[in-house]
Amino acid sequence: MVTISSATRHVPDTLKRTVRSTWGMFGQATRRTRVLPTFLIVGAQRCGTTSLFKALAQHPHVVGPVLRKGVHYFDTAYERGGDWYRGHFPTRGATRARGDRPRVEVGESSPYYLFHPLAAERIARDLPGVKVIVLLRDPVERAYSAHSHERARGFESETFERAVALEEERLAGEEARLRADPTAYSHSHQHHAYLARGRYAQQLLRLEEQLGRDRMHVMESEDFFATPEPLFAEVERFLGIPHAHGVRFDRHNARPRAEMPESLRRRLTDYFAKADEQLAVWWGRTPSWRA
Repeated sequence: MVTISSATRHVPDTLKRTVRSTWGMFGQATRRTRVLPTFLIVGAQRCGTTSLFKALAQHPHVVGPVLRKGVHYFDTAYERGGDWYRGHFPTRGATRARGDRPRVEVGESSPYYLFHPLAAERIARDLPGVKVIVLLRDPVERAYSAHSHERARGFESETFERAVALEEERLAGEEARLRADPTAYSHSHQHHAYLARGRYAQQLLRLEEQLGRDRMHVMESEDFFATPEPLFAEVERFLGIPHAHGVRFDRHNARPRAEMPESLRRRLTDYFAKADEQLAVWWGRTPSWRA
């Protein structure tokens, strides 16, 4: 199934905005005929979520939102309501089983879901039975990549070392504020949590408490990029879809950046030692970056 997001990939941004605006109005007008996701890629940010979603979008039994890969409903747009969310997805007729074709699985990828303190609870409440996929990466590399990403998007003006030093101050009280006011938004919580997002075990435990371990599939992005075929086959089995041949595994959203100073890398590697131990206990395996 071709989505508008893939069909408009090579057209000017102004035309894309016009197409998306027009389609958005149509999607909302027909939202009662549309389906909700059966799976979500919830994070972590800068861990290959876009690359996995693009691979899954090639599968004949998978379809995503019509406009974009991620809707960000359960983190920054929850006040818009469930009908608004439903309006982003395909119709029931396009996804139901017919003939020899099984039901098409519907998913989206919003990597802030894993880190947002209320997203797991919202997902569990609004999407009973949904499955979630989590990609993890060396948290030092993830933090450095996230900083480059936020700088390129205009959300960060500090150097990486300075941004890391400022993080505790920037994030002070922000999670509590988000929990206290479900309509609140925190720019720093979303865009400046370079270290906090790499403390994976806390986030996975929160997700497990809401959804249960059997509805979670966790994988390493290092493994996925090194040997994508077997890792993709595991995702197919988790989603209950047949194996697809000919899927292309491209790397999306990679940004060139200078090498991290070795002294800073060692300091951050030491910083994440306890968090990585907690992850190993939760996961039952030592992550590759600590092996």
